[in-house]
Amino acid sequence: MNTKKVAVIVGSLRKESFNRKVAKEMIRLAPEGLELQIVEIKDLTFFSEDIENSPPQTWTDFKNQVQNSDAVLFVSPEYNRTIPGVLKNAMEIGGRPPKENSWKGKPGAVVTVSPGAIGGMGSNQTIRVAAANLHLSMMTQPEAFIGTIKDKLLEDGVTVDEKTEKFLVTFLEAFKNWVEKF
Repeated sequence: MNTKKVAVIVGSLRKESFNRKVAKEMIRLAPEGLELQIVEIKDLTFFSEDIENSPPQTWTDFKNQVQNSDAVLFVSPEYNRTIPGVLKNAMEIGGRPPKENSWKGKPGAVVTVSPGAIGGMGSNQTIRVAAANLHLSMMTQPEAFIGTIKDKLLEDGVTVDEKTEKFLVTFLEAFKNWVEKF
């Protein structure tokens, strides 16, 4: 089997983001056949139709990284029961103009991470709705809502909770199987 490149989009810009730590853990735990790489969104300016036909280089670079991937994995927090603005902005940039949709036809998955008990469920569902409109084929099971994250990670981002690590491995194996269908 050929190794599949997975664009990992982290929906948080916070320096010590729990989501970035989980994304890095997932990179470490990725099964053979999946190569996960974080695609940065911090330098993307706000989306505007006024400039989408002659976009800034940061937009072009981002779209190319997504386009050159075989799959997409969103790892995101939840802000006010929905998707972080920076992630929504990246999704818009990647999907516009519609004839140049970088997401189209790619398999995808979402993991939401939160210090709260329900693990970003609102954001997870909102990402799925937006992804469907962008023509991403999202893995439906297992769903990944990782709550009470402060109890599960060390400061360096290493999973300390054996149950969480096992879940991430199971999730990544399922994602690998999903990606191989495309």
